[in-house]
Amino acid sequence: MKFLSWKIWLATALIGLSVLLYALNYLIFRDVNYMMRLFLAQLGFLPISVLLVTIIINQLLAQRAKASKLRKLNMVIGAFFSEVGTDLLSMLSTYVLNLAGFQDMIQAIGSWSGRGFADVPRRLRHYEFQVDTGAGNLEELAYFLLSKREFLLRLLENPNLLEHDTFAELLLAVFHLTEELAHRRDLQHLTPGDRAHLAEDIHRAYVALISEWLAYMRHLKQRYPYLFSLAWRTNPFNPHASAVIE
Repeated sequence: MKFLSWKIWLATALIGLSVLLYALNYLIFRDVNYMMRLFLAQLGFLPISVLLVTIIINQLLAQRAKASKLRKLNMVIGAFFSEVGTDLLSMLSTYVLNLAGFQDMIQAIGSWSGRGFADVPRRLRHYEFQVDTGAGNLEELAYFLLSKREFLLRLLENPNLLEHDTFAELLLAVFHLTEELAHRRDLQHLTPGDRAHLAEDIHRAYVALISEWLAYMRHLKQRYPYLFSLAWRTNPFNPHASAVIE
Protein backbone atom coordinates (compact mmCIF):
# COMPACT_ATOMS: atom_id res chain seq x y z
CA MET A 1 0.00 0.00 0.00
CA LYS A 2 2.83 2.38 0.83
CA PHE A 3 4.47 1.54 -2.53
CA LEU A 4 1.21 2.37 -4.36
CA SER A 5 0.87 5.65 -2.46
CA TRP A 6 4.44 6.59 -3.41
CA LYS A 7 3.71 5.90 -7.07
CA ILE A 8 0.53 8.04 -6.96
CA TRP A 9 2.44 10.95 -5.43
CA LEU A 10 5.17 10.66 -8.07
CA ALA A 11 2.62 10.55 -10.93
CA THR A 12 0.78 13.56 -9.52
CA ALA A 13 4.02 15.52 -9.16
CA LEU A 14 5.12 14.76 -12.72
CA ILE A 15 1.74 15.70 -14.19
CA GLY A 16 1.72 18.89 -12.13
CA LEU A 17 5.22 19.77 -13.35
CA SER A 18 4.14 19.23 -16.96
CA VAL A 19 1.09 21.49 -16.51
CA LEU A 20 3.28 24.13 -14.88
CA LEU A 21 5.76 24.11 -17.79
CA TYR A 22 2.97 24.40 -20.38
CA ALA A 23 1.46 27.28 -18.41
CA LEU A 24 4.85 28.99 -18.26
CA ASN A 25 5.23 28.53 -22.03
CA TYR A 26 1.85 30.19 -22.59
CA LEU A 27 2.62 33.11 -20.26
CA ILE A 28 5.91 33.82 -22.06
CA PHE A 29 5.00 33.24 -25.73
CA ARG A 30 1.18 33.53 -25.76
CA ASP A 31 1.02 31.09 -28.69
CA VAL A 32 -1.65 28.43 -28.14
CA ASN A 33 -1.39 27.08 -31.71
CA TYR A 34 2.32 26.40 -31.34
CA MET A 35 1.73 24.72 -27.98
CA MET A 36 -0.95 22.44 -29.50
CA ARG A 37 1.30 21.53 -32.45
CA LEU A 38 4.16 20.79 -30.08
CA PHE A 39 1.87 18.76 -27.82
CA LEU A 40 0.52 16.67 -30.69
CA ALA A 41 4.02 16.13 -32.12
CA GLN A 42 5.27 14.90 -28.75
CA LEU A 43 2.14 12.78 -28.31
CA GLY A 44 2.73 11.22 -31.73
CA PHE A 45 6.28 10.27 -30.77
CA LEU A 46 5.14 8.73 -27.47
CA PRO A 47 4.40 5.21 -28.90
CA ILE A 48 7.84 5.16 -30.56
CA SER A 49 9.43 6.27 -27.28
CA VAL A 50 7.61 3.44 -25.46
CA LEU A 51 8.83 0.98 -28.11
CA LEU A 52 12.44 2.14 -27.79
CA VAL A 53 12.53 2.29 -23.99
CA THR A 54 10.34 -0.58 -22.84
CA ILE A 55 11.05 -3.13 -25.55
CA ILE A 56 14.36 -2.54 -27.31
CA ILE A 57 16.49 -0.86 -24.62
CA ASN A 58 15.04 -2.91 -21.76
CA GLN A 59 15.57 -6.10 -23.76
CA LEU A 60 19.21 -5.22 -24.41
CA LEU A 61 19.76 -4.38 -20.75
CA ALA A 62 18.06 -7.62 -19.69
CA GLN A 63 20.25 -9.65 -22.03
CA ARG A 64 23.36 -7.93 -20.71
CA ALA A 65 22.29 -8.56 -17.11
CA LYS A 66 21.53 -12.19 -17.94
CA ALA A 67 24.95 -12.66 -19.55
CA SER A 68 26.64 -11.10 -16.51
CA LYS A 69 24.66 -13.34 -14.14
CA LEU A 70 25.47 -16.41 -16.24
CA ARG A 71 29.20 -15.65 -16.02
CA LYS A 72 28.91 -15.50 -12.22
CA LEU A 73 26.84 -18.68 -12.17
CA ASN A 74 29.49 -20.45 -14.22
CA MET A 75 31.95 -19.80 -11.39
CA VAL A 76 29.64 -21.71 -9.03
CA ILE A 77 29.07 -24.41 -11.66
CA GLY A 78 32.84 -24.68 -11.97
CA ALA A 79 33.07 -25.25 -8.20
CA PHE A 80 30.42 -27.95 -8.54
CA PHE A 81 32.43 -29.83 -11.17
CA SER A 82 35.66 -29.44 -9.19
CA GLU A 83 34.07 -30.76 -6.01
CA VAL A 84 31.50 -33.26 -7.29
CA GLY A 85 30.68 -33.23 -10.99
CA THR A 86 33.91 -34.46 -12.60
CA ASP A 87 34.36 -37.34 -10.15
CA LEU A 88 30.68 -38.23 -10.43
CA LEU A 89 30.94 -38.33 -14.23
CA SER A 90 33.88 -40.72 -13.94
CA MET A 91 31.97 -42.95 -11.52
CA LEU A 92 28.75 -42.99 -13.54
CA SER A 93 30.70 -43.70 -16.74
CA THR A 94 31.61 -47.12 -15.34
CA TYR A 95 27.94 -48.10 -15.56
CA VAL A 96 27.68 -47.23 -19.27
CA LEU A 97 28.31 -50.19 -21.55
CA ASN A 98 28.53 -48.25 -24.83
CA LEU A 99 30.62 -45.31 -23.63
CA ALA A 100 33.12 -45.73 -26.50
CA GLY A 101 30.65 -44.28 -29.00
CA PHE A 102 30.20 -41.13 -26.95
CA GLN A 103 33.94 -40.82 -26.37
CA ASP A 104 34.43 -40.86 -30.14
CA MET A 105 31.75 -38.19 -30.47
CA ILE A 106 33.57 -35.69 -28.23
CA GLN A 107 37.11 -36.68 -29.11
CA ALA A 108 37.68 -33.49 -31.11
CA ILE A 109 36.19 -31.12 -28.53
CA GLY A 110 39.48 -29.25 -28.30
CA SER A 111 39.01 -27.99 -31.88
CA TRP A 112 35.26 -27.38 -31.69
CA SER A 113 33.87 -23.97 -32.53
CA GLY A 114 30.64 -22.55 -31.17
CA ARG A 115 28.75 -24.42 -33.88
CA GLY A 116 30.30 -27.71 -32.83
CA PHE A 117 29.16 -27.21 -29.24
CA ALA A 118 25.70 -26.08 -30.37
CA ASP A 119 25.19 -29.36 -32.26
CA VAL A 120 25.98 -31.55 -29.25
CA PRO A 121 22.58 -31.34 -27.48
CA ARG A 122 20.85 -32.74 -30.56
CA ARG A 123 23.38 -35.55 -30.91
CA LEU A 124 23.19 -36.23 -27.18
CA ARG A 125 19.41 -36.62 -27.32
CA HIS A 126 19.77 -39.28 -30.01
CA TYR A 127 22.51 -41.22 -28.24
CA GLU A 128 21.18 -44.15 -26.23
CA PHE A 129 23.38 -44.78 -23.19
CA GLN A 130 23.11 -48.41 -22.08
CA VAL A 131 23.32 -48.41 -18.28
CA ASP A 132 24.00 -51.57 -16.29
CA THR A 133 24.01 -51.23 -12.49
CA GLY A 134 26.10 -54.38 -12.23
CA ALA A 135 28.99 -52.78 -14.09
CA GLY A 136 29.99 -50.51 -11.19
CA ASN A 137 30.14 -50.36 -7.42
CA LEU A 138 26.83 -49.00 -6.12
CA GLU A 139 28.04 -48.87 -2.52
CA GLU A 140 31.00 -46.71 -3.52
CA LEU A 141 28.67 -44.45 -5.52
CA ALA A 142 26.28 -44.13 -2.57
CA TYR A 143 29.12 -43.31 -0.17
CA PHE A 144 30.48 -40.64 -2.52
CA LEU A 145 27.10 -38.95 -3.03
CA LEU A 146 26.25 -39.00 0.67
CA SER A 147 29.63 -37.49 1.51
CA LYS A 148 28.87 -34.59 -0.89
CA ARG A 149 25.32 -34.01 0.30
CA GLU A 150 26.21 -30.99 2.46
CA PHE A 151 28.02 -29.31 -0.43
CA LEU A 152 25.05 -29.92 -2.75
CA LEU A 153 22.65 -28.52 -0.15
CA ARG A 154 24.74 -25.34 0.04
CA LEU A 155 24.38 -25.00 -3.71
CA LEU A 156 20.62 -25.15 -3.33
CA GLU A 157 20.82 -22.17 -0.96
CA ASN A 158 21.93 -20.03 -3.91
CA PRO A 159 18.64 -18.70 -5.40
CA ASN A 160 20.36 -17.69 -8.64
CA LEU A 161 21.28 -21.29 -9.37
CA LEU A 162 17.62 -22.28 -9.22
CA GLU A 163 16.94 -19.80 -12.04
CA HIS A 164 19.38 -21.79 -14.18
CA ASP A 165 16.81 -24.37 -15.28
CA THR A 166 19.13 -27.05 -16.64
CA PHE A 167 21.47 -26.92 -13.64
CA ALA A 168 18.51 -27.05 -11.26
CA GLU A 169 17.32 -30.17 -13.11
CA LEU A 170 20.78 -31.65 -12.72
CA LEU A 171 20.82 -31.05 -8.95
CA LEU A 172 17.37 -32.58 -8.67
CA ALA A 173 18.46 -35.68 -10.60
CA VAL A 174 21.61 -36.09 -8.46
CA PHE A 175 19.67 -35.62 -5.21
CA HIS A 176 17.08 -38.17 -6.33
CA LEU A 177 19.78 -40.71 -7.15
CA THR A 178 21.38 -40.07 -3.75
CA GLU A 179 18.08 -40.66 -1.94
CA GLU A 180 17.34 -43.82 -3.93
CA LEU A 181 20.72 -45.29 -3.01
CA ALA A 182 20.50 -44.16 0.62
CA HIS A 183 17.15 -45.88 1.14
CA ARG A 184 18.47 -49.32 0.17
CA ARG A 185 20.19 -51.24 2.93
CA ASP A 186 21.81 -53.85 0.70
CA LEU A 187 23.06 -52.58 -2.65
CA GLN A 188 24.78 -55.84 -3.49
CA HIS A 189 21.62 -57.91 -3.60
CA LEU A 190 18.99 -56.00 -5.55
CA THR A 191 15.86 -57.27 -7.22
CA PRO A 192 15.64 -56.99 -11.02
CA GLY A 193 13.05 -54.25 -10.59
CA ASP A 194 15.35 -52.31 -8.28
CA ARG A 195 18.22 -52.63 -10.73
CA ALA A 196 16.08 -51.38 -13.59
CA HIS A 197 14.85 -48.44 -11.52
CA LEU A 198 18.35 -47.43 -10.39
CA ALA A 199 19.63 -47.78 -13.95
CA GLU A 200 17.00 -45.25 -15.02
CA ASP A 201 18.01 -42.87 -12.21
CA ILE A 202 21.68 -43.19 -13.13
CA HIS A 203 20.86 -42.57 -16.78
CA ARG A 204 18.89 -39.41 -15.94
CA ALA A 205 21.65 -37.97 -13.76
CA TYR A 206 24.34 -38.99 -16.25
CA VAL A 207 22.72 -37.30 -19.25
CA ALA A 208 22.08 -34.13 -17.22
CA LEU A 209 25.70 -34.12 -16.02
CA ILE A 210 27.07 -34.52 -19.54
CA SER A 211 24.87 -31.71 -20.86
CA GLU A 212 26.03 -29.30 -18.13
CA TRP A 213 29.64 -30.42 -18.46
CA LEU A 214 29.64 -29.68 -22.19
CA ALA A 215 28.01 -26.28 -21.61
CA TYR A 216 30.64 -25.50 -18.99
CA MET A 217 33.44 -26.65 -21.31
CA ARG A 218 32.09 -24.34 -24.02
CA HIS A 219 32.13 -21.45 -21.55
CA LEU A 220 35.74 -22.21 -20.57
CA LYS A 221 36.88 -22.54 -24.18
CA GLN A 222 35.37 -19.18 -25.11
CA ARG A 223 36.43 -17.15 -22.07
CA TYR A 224 39.16 -19.03 -20.20
CA PRO A 225 41.31 -21.12 -22.58
CA TYR A 226 43.85 -21.93 -19.85
CA LEU A 227 41.12 -23.44 -17.65
CA PHE A 228 39.73 -25.31 -20.64
CA SER A 229 43.14 -26.81 -21.33
CA LEU A 230 43.32 -28.37 -17.87
CA ALA A 231 39.67 -29.45 -17.89
CA TRP A 232 40.11 -31.22 -21.23
CA ARG A 233 43.39 -32.88 -20.27
CA THR A 234 41.72 -34.29 -17.15
CA ASN A 235 38.31 -34.94 -18.71
CA PRO A 236 36.33 -37.78 -17.09
CA PHE A 237 35.67 -39.57 -20.39
CA ASN A 238 39.30 -40.39 -20.99
CA PRO A 239 40.50 -43.30 -18.80
CA HIS A 240 44.10 -42.29 -19.53
CA ALA A 241 43.56 -38.57 -18.83
CA SER A 242 46.46 -36.79 -17.18
CA ALA A 243 47.24 -33.17 -16.39
CA VAL A 244 50.87 -33.84 -17.37
CA ILE A 245 51.78 -32.40 -20.76
CA GLU A 246 54.03 -34.74 -22.70
